[in-house]
Amino acid sequence: MSARPVLGIIACNRTIGSEVAQVVINRYATAAMRHADCAALIIPSLPDYMRAGEVVGRLDGVLLTGTPSNVEPARYGDPADGEGPFDPDRDRMMLDLVEAVITAQRPLFGICRGFQEINVALGGTLRRDTSANEHLLHHHAPDGVAFDAMFDHHHKVDLVAGGLLASAYEAPSLHVNSVHYQGVGDLADGLQVEARAPDGLVEAYSARPNGAPLLAVQWHPEWATDDNDQSQTYFHLLGRALRGAL
Repeated sequence: MSARPVLGIIACNRTIGSEVAQVVINRYATAAMRHADCAALIIPSLPDYMRAGEVVGRLDGVLLTGTPSNVEPARYGDPADGEGPFDPDRDRMMLDLVEAVITAQRPLFGICRGFQEINVALGGTLRRDTSANEHLLHHHAPDGVAFDAMFDHHHKVDLVAGGLLASAYEAPSLHVNSVHYQGVGDLADGLQVEARAPDGLVEAYSARPNGAPLLAVQWHPEWATDDNDQSQTYFHLLGRALRGAL
């Protein structure tokens, strides 16, 4: 039996009790391992103790996950304080990781915060009004709903004809869950839009920096993946990328 590819998954710094731990929520790891058919290793966000380049060469690709924390506004040139929580060590590790992954010509995938992070790492900006701007859809459920109910908040996204996602889904649009207060402002140079919400907000993009595939989405395909063929397709694409077939 041949060895499966190995996916690196970035961790967050989260306080558990009185200590800080490296955390990856299980649903990201299990969705990837099951539906991309891969093994996985956690990449700690401890930039004072390691560099991304020390581990990227041992991985077949990297996934940047969603998480409650936001990218610090200073990372994309905004002097405002913004609204936390923040995870500055994940920001630092992420910036190093994106550069190292692209240099090593490894696939890079992103979900939610990961989607926002890659855009920032490549020179783009974020906007912080995606659930409060009257000219936009509400991209997050109302405050106070139960955790599961947040992921029942959906809207349509239109897929760009001829794009990677449109080809994979063989459809002009999808209905996706929407659980984000922030989103892409200015899209980084070199990223191609794969999907937009009806209000024009970019919801997915792709690229091939240095020849390797990059694909990121603002929604959460890792949520209840086993029951959602559409979400499984995202991880099938990840599996193909890890095997050099995308």
